[in-house]
Amino acid sequence: MFDLLLYGIVVGSWGTSWLAIQYQLGSVAPEASLVYRFALAALVMLLFCVVARQSLKFRLAFHGRFALQGLLLFCVNYWLIYLGSRDLTSGLVAIGFSTLPLWSLFLGALFFEKALERQVLIGALVGLVGLCLVFWPEIEQANPTRQMTAMILVILGTLSASTGLLLAGENKQRGLPVVQGNALAMAYGALFCVALVTLRGVPFHFDWAPGYVMSLLFLSLISTVVAFAAYLTLVRRIGAGRAAYASVLFPLIALALSSWVEGYQWSLPAVVGVVMVLAGNMLVMRRRTS
Repeated sequence: MFDLLLYGIVVGSWGTSWLAIQYQLGSVAPEASLVYRFALAALVMLLFCVVARQSLKFRLAFHGRFALQGLLLFCVNYWLIYLGSRDLTSGLVAIGFSTLPLWSLFLGALFFEKALERQVLIGALVGLVGLCLVFWPEIEQANPTRQMTAMILVILGTLSASTGLLLAGENKQRGLPVVQGNALAMAYGALFCVALVTLRGVPFHFDWAPGYVMSLLFLSLISTVVAFAAYLTLVRRIGAGRAAYASVLFPLIALALSSWVEGYQWSLPAVVGVVMVLAGNMLVMRRRTS
């Protein structure tokens, strides 16, 4: 029962986060919103480490690894996804991001010489074809260039997240603690977002509208801190492979919310594409857990 509760927290938090991102895309620049989001999340996690007496002292070389993880996972990743979210519904963004396990396998084979087996390749191919079908109705809209650009941004953001997760996995294999490592990576990610704001010359404006404030708190505290803690607990209890099935479930919640709140119109290619993306993920993860 407790494992189901943890699954519910993870899937519910991640499934609703994509709609919450839409409420961040107003008068505040995406770069500034990301500073607020990850500065708050990092502060909470660092305070937890201090209270729990978990050491935050690491060698300079390890800080370099945490900084790179933060750049990829908590800066570039979300910046590109926030930009892409301006021209796509939240459900489509979630489906794009749900291909993360597929990209992780390809990047793992490219950078870490991990073998790709036939079932994995079939699953990846099914998922990527499904992704094209999901986005095809959007590309056929009145302004296909904007839709295509948004889709590319989401995929590039997913690739950045995948690379960051592979680096996080390497850090874990080197014996670096996961909680402290992610807390520091979030802090570095927030600093990189500050640099991004400065380089792009956007103002540090804050929107005090209830929708913006509540979605920011939800993304920082629930989708990032609470969901992260629940996911780590789930990994310890049932293993990383079985916990990863959350990536199959959260897009369904995101799509349901998108249909209800944003009025997303389903088409036959989109339905077939969603099924193919989720089936591809299942094939990939079944092999990883076997």
